[in-house]
Parts: sequence; structure tokens; C-alpha cells
Amino acid sequence: MADILVETGQVAEIRLNRVDARNALSTRLASELIEAAGVVRESNARAVVLTSAAPSAFCVGADLKERNRLSDAEFMAQRLVFRRAFGALREMPVPVVAAVHGYALGGGYELALCCDLIVADESAVVGLPEVRLGIVPGGGGTQLLPRRVGYGVAADLILTGRRVAAEEAARLGLIDRLVPAGADRTTATELARQIAANSPVAVGNARHAIRRGLDVDLAAGLDIEDSAWRATVFSEDRREGVRAFTEHREPRWP
Repeated sequence: MADILVETGQVAEIRLNRVDARNALSTRLASELIEAAGVVRESNARAVVLTSAAPSAFCVGADLKERNRLSDAEFMAQRLVFRRAFGALREMPVPVVAAVHGYALGGGYELALCCDLIVADESAVVGLPEVRLGIVPGGGGTQLLPRRVGYGVAADLILTGRRVAAEEAARLGLIDRLVPAGADRTTATELARQIAANSPVAVGNARHAIRRGLDVDLAAGLDIEDSAWRATVFSEDRREGVRAFTEHREPRWP
């Protein structure tokens, strides 16, 4: 059975499916994630949902049993695959929504951090416990988490390696939406549908401006926003959006 399942459509779904191992990140799972991202990139998807088929976990992090068997050379080869997998998720051309339940630890939480939005249910437990194992987060955690929640909260989570339950995670901004148990996939999919219903040109340019603006000062960020506005305002999507509004109908994005 495949470790990753992919369904395409206007809202695509990438489902972690290494159920017996609670989606522990193996070399094979990472490789299949790269392939799945490629399938979605070639599809007509306007948004993506990253989900888990495991009942008690989103992803528990790296497969330490596999890693313990690797030579140093094999470990470094796996590292390249892992970096490509996280990068493939971060660089998806359309917004990605993570649907999290149960454990999302280490590389598992970093998979969620690679997404644009994180929906988690009440069973979720997140954390970056790598320092407890003598390593550091390697899937983007030390960079993505401070950008999401600021230095202090990120340092608290990363340097202690502690686990955070859903309610506190929502309060600290570690997740974006907290939903009742079992509602993570449904809510994430509905959120992705709302995104997909909007202008693909506008969504893409707005997302680009948000991401680019994170690493520059306000003046430079406003220039980035102006470029995104100019790239959008003369598009056929903008013309169709105005027509649809004045004609009281849903837009048919070109």
C-alpha cells in the first residue's frame, strides 16, 4: 500500500497513509510526498489539503527505527530526500491547508508548518522535541515557527522540546483554527474550497506578497504589495470579478 494517497480536483488532497507507523517519516514516505506534490502541481488544483489516514496521529516525526539502521552516508542521503520533501510542500504553487489530529511532532509538525494554514482538532498535540534527542529541527521548524509566532514562543517550544495540547496551541498561534474532535479534515477541506472559489490570479499574487513581505521592512513590503496589485488589476480575473459582481452571479474565472 502506498504511504501517500493523492486525489486531484479543484481541491486536491494529499493523505499521509503510513498508518501502522502513525505516519513516521521514512525515506519512502518522503519520496512519495515529493511525487505527490508533483502530481498536484501538474493538476488543475486551486488549493490542497494535507491530511492523515492514521486515526491517532497526523505524523509523529522521523522514523527513528529506520534512521538508527542507516550509515552516516545513508543518513546524509536521506537528509537530501527530506529537504526536497519539505521544500516541495512549501513551494506548492497553490495554498495548502493542513488538517491535523492527534500527534504532530518533530517533522510531523514541520510538515504542517510548511502549509499556509493549519486546522487542528481538539485531539491535536504539537511540538518540536528534537533537542531531547540530541538534534535540531531540520524540516524548517527553526525558521518557519518564529515567522509564525515570534521569537519567544518559538524559543519556548524549540528549546524545551515540550509538547503542546490543542487549546494552548491555538492560544499561542501554533495552529490557526481549533475545531471539535474529528472535524479537522472536513473543516480544512471547506476552507480550501473557499480559497479555491476565489480568483486564482488574485490568490496567487496575494500569497506571494504575504510570503515575500515577511523578510523585508515595511517600505519594501509595500512595494511588493504594489507589484502584486499591478500584476492582478489588469488581469482577466479582475475584469471577470467586476462583471460577475455587477451581474449578481458567481464569477467564472478565466
